[in-house]
Amino acid sequence: MHRKAPRIARILTCAVAVPALFAVAGCSSDSGSGSASGSDGGTKKDQGADTAKQTPSAPPATVPPAKFAKLPDACKALAKKTIEELVPKAEKAAGEPDASSDPEKRRGCSWKGLDDKGQQGSQYHYLTFSMHRFESNPALGTGEKRAEEQVGKNVNKFQGKEGAKDIRSNAVSGIGDQASTVSYGAREGGTDFEHAVVVTRTANVVVTLDYNGAGYSGAKVPASAELMKGAQKAAKEVVASIATANK
Repeated sequence: MHRKAPRIARILTCAVAVPALFAVAGCSSDSGSGSASGSDGGTKKDQGADTAKQTPSAPPATVPPAKFAKLPDACKALAKKTIEELVPKAEKAAGEPDASSDPEKRRGCSWKGLDDKGQQGSQYHYLTFSMHRFESNPALGTGEKRAEEQVGKNVNKFQGKEGAKDIRSNAVSGIGDQASTVSYGAREGGTDFEHAVVVTRTANVVVTLDYNGAGYSGAKVPASAELMKGAQKAAKEVVASIATANK
């Protein structure tokens, strides 16, 4: 009896332990099933991510580079002879350069002079122009397209100039790739002025030139036709200087 007791005890202990093992196994199985389900879900997510990675994205928009990459020295864009003809007795023969925060994209120059003819009076002339270079931009378009749009804006600005009278505007050829002229009179500082404006585009650069004049001490206001003739001549020289600067 004494020898059998320990043996019976061991059998009972094993009998109790076996259900416990099955219970643990059952829990492990449920847990494993849940884990497997989670693993499948993760696999599906990973597969989705991999599919997304493999889907080719649209290439970034590209536009051709603009033709002109730089601007010339504005005050050297016009010949000395041209300045002497259009602005007699100019205060600064070398011109007054415009202040620009970005001279690679914007430059300009101006000249003014009073030609005193004694008893015949005096005539005042002022010539100013600016150059605005546009670069190609995927979001905004080519440099040429942006410049073309700017021409229209500049022309509209002069056509709607406050105080202007007898406004005449025309599209012209032979000056760059696109050009328009605007003529108008204006009363400035108690004196009558006549303005001749040329807005032209050469590739991706817009040139805006204003040549104007007034008569003092009995002198007549410069003729509109003569001013426009001089303005167009100067605009052609500026356009040519841009091409030369980019050779």
